[in-house]
Amino acid sequence: MPQDGEGVLTHCNTGALATSAFGTALGVIRAGWEKGGRFRVYNTETRPWLQGARLTSWEFQQLGIPATLIADSAAGMMMLNGDISCVITGADRIAANGDTANKIGTYALSVLAHENGIPFYIAAPTSTVDLSVTDGSGIKIEERPQHEVTAYGGMPVAPSGTVAYNPAFDVTPNRYITAIVTEAAVCRPPFDDSLRRAVDAA
Repeated sequence: MPQDGEGVLTHCNTGALATSAFGTALGVIRAGWEKGGRFRVYNTETRPWLQGARLTSWEFQQLGIPATLIADSAAGMMMLNGDISCVITGADRIAANGDTANKIGTYALSVLAHENGIPFYIAAPTSTVDLSVTDGSGIKIEERPQHEVTAYGGMPVAPSGTVAYNPAFDVTPNRYITAIVTEAAVCRPPFDDSLRRAVDAA
């Protein structure tokens, strides 16, 4: 975890609402605060469904953790300015080599973190690791309805007839991931070996 005064960024919703338990990425942040850490917390809005704004912000409030909501597009500037010291997200599926599918926008955050020399962590249970999938190319990405981008709350945000592309997830290549935190172990590259050991130990 970052030192007191440093900043951690998380993306989408990864707390009890998403996992019915302690949470993954949000759970790591929560554990850090419960152990006395006083680092700064930032969470993205997470377009187009705004899970970060609607759910993650609420969970942080319930936990008494002061967090700052940012627009997805503000993350790069904040990294460049030194406001963010590390990024931690959840995962929907992890391939055997560590390539990770997660909420759309995760890949962009990993590239920004890499460019700015910031560690990028994944927090997920070993049940998320699919050793039968060699790499990220084997992960099918769901495409959601266009209206989720062109309208919000029933109100249009784009001109009628606008065509939208709306993938629900993206895949972050393993080269941008510093470590994958599971309940069994903290897995580091080469992920082919460390993830298999974690799954076997779980």
